[in-house]
Amino acid sequence: MEHLLGPLTRSQSNALVGRITEHFLREGFGFWAVEAPGIASFIGMVGIGIPSYTAPFTPCVEVGWRLARQYWRQGFATEAAQAALEFGFETVDLSEIVALTVPGNARSRAVMSKLGMTRTAYDDFDHPLVPAGHPLTRHVLYRLSKEAWLRTRGLSRTLG
Repeated sequence: MEHLLGPLTRSQSNALVGRITEHFLREGFGFWAVEAPGIASFIGMVGIGIPSYTAPFTPCVEVGWRLARQYWRQGFATEAAQAALEFGFETVDLSEIVALTVPGNARSRAVMSKLGMTRTAYDDFDHPLVPAGHPLTRHVLYRLSKEAWLRTRGLSRTLG
């Protein structure tokens, strides 16, 4: 899985854009290009998608982000992921959205916590698209239910 194992080549990037486009056409949602108005016209991608692999928690919808390093630690991932969650819960009417990363990715895990997502250790898993024995095989899973999301926004299900 190229996006887990390092930088993308141009051909990998083009293939990723093709998969994102196909996902949008098939599901009606996916990953959006993210800009920082007045700063940069493209800083990465954030959105929701259906993983293409089988794991104990699939089928599911995942929120994810990939931003250029110079835009880390500025709140862009959190802000854009909040918009993706809002879209997923309010427009798509999902009951749960998950996020995943490797245990050592403290920055992404902090974003997941800021979003109100929670982790339970029994959900941790070996990513099926990462070779066994690779340092990035083990992943942690965070979850957010629509009900919990509504509570963090001060809303009840009857108002949503």
